[in-house]
Amino acid sequence: MDHIVVIGGGLAGCECAYHLARAGLQVTLFEQKPVRFSPAHSSENLAELVCSNSLRSNDVTSGVGLLKQEMRELGSLVMDAAEKTRVPAGKALAVDRELFSRLISERIAAEENITLLRREITGLDDPALHEASRVVVAAGPLASDALSASLSAVIGGHLYFYDAIAPIVLGESVDMRIAFRGTRHAAPEDDSPGDYLNCPMNREEYLRFYEALCSARVTPTRDFEQELHFEACMPLQSLAARGERTLSFGPLKPVGFVDPRTGRRPWALVQLRTENLNNSAYNLVGCQTKLVQSEQERVFRLIPGLARAEFLRYGSMHRNSYVNAPQVLNERLALRVRPQVHLAGQISGVEGYVESAACGLWVAMLLAAQAHGRELAPPPPESALGALLGHLRQAAKRFQPSNAHFGLMPELPERVTKNKRRERYVERGRAAFAAWQNEHRFA
Repeated sequence: MDHIVVIGGGLAGCECAYHLARAGLQVTLFEQKPVRFSPAHSSENLAELVCSNSLRSNDVTSGVGLLKQEMRELGSLVMDAAEKTRVPAGKALAVDRELFSRLISERIAAEENITLLRREITGLDDPALHEASRVVVAAGPLASDALSASLSAVIGGHLYFYDAIAPIVLGESVDMRIAFRGTRHAAPEDDSPGDYLNCPMNREEYLRFYEALCSARVTPTRDFEQELHFEACMPLQSLAARGERTLSFGPLKPVGFVDPRTGRRPWALVQLRTENLNNSAYNLVGCQTKLVQSEQERVFRLIPGLARAEFLRYGSMHRNSYVNAPQVLNERLALRVRPQVHLAGQISGVEGYVESAACGLWVAMLLAAQAHGRELAPPPPESALGALLGHLRQAAKRFQPSNAHFGLMPELPERVTKNKRRERYVERGRAAFAAWQNEHRFA
């Protein structure tokens, strides 16, 4: 029987290992925690998330929402765990991070075909891999230095970019005389309190915050590293450097809100999203940062409502590694120079937790089909999963990781009005995906 090794117990690795085991294959899952922790992780549990709303929009008319629906239909472990641990977040799929991670850890531990070993794999020639028929590297964007160096040597170098995470504050330390609950563009008939806390700023308060942010000290980049940002993860201070109104028209935009104290729309607004089911912790939405910790306290306490904020986690910045997928991976997401080694998750060139899990699921489906003597055609490019996988095969002048979005799909063959385009992409994608499922008897 095939024996498959999966390196990395994040979302991609757990999704991959789980589906391989459910297909009757023997899997050894290596996770380096708690022997070694990455700069961004602290829990010993598998599938640890950095922030609560990491799974983003749940609306099927968004690219990632459509991808979630396809994953559910394929029996995704991550989607099932997310539904069981979700917290209120409007149209987004947010989860209680601790419960989510614990549930997936329990599901992996309960699978008799999975052997979980807590040790670091230091390279692709590690003796622990010698007996494996296939190896899946799902170590994530924070793969250890040793494993990254080994992969880099095999493929002849790899790319990287930087990712920043936002601070988390204690809920009871937020001044509710200033902050208010609400959801952007809430319908007039909606009398629910709203899923977010909102800290409104007038012009003077915004400018004070903006000037402090622009002058604050940041964590320096190491000499040998060039700082390359993925646009969606740009640190707040880097966005602020583009101009005085960049934040108020971007992550701090006040559109869709009225300050109950004034009856007017604020000049800017910071949203706080709950981190857990009991609403004891809140994430500063869009405030990912590389400020040093003392500066984070000084600057973010200038936000109205956060003058006495207690920080449960400071924002930080870390390097995310990924390969140039069109150059180094084949259509089965295996290394061209070592076809028995597959990549899954963000290290393969997708961006986001959902996309990473989807990638791990797809690699598992491929390997399971191969082990059982079946051929598995890729999902259609009109589907969210097919479009995402297509991105990894599409040569570009400068390859960069991508989230799932409609721009990865083929253009619509007919002219459609702007307000109907999303619906048409979804209709076409759903039909194509259903036909593919029926052809392969997944339905």
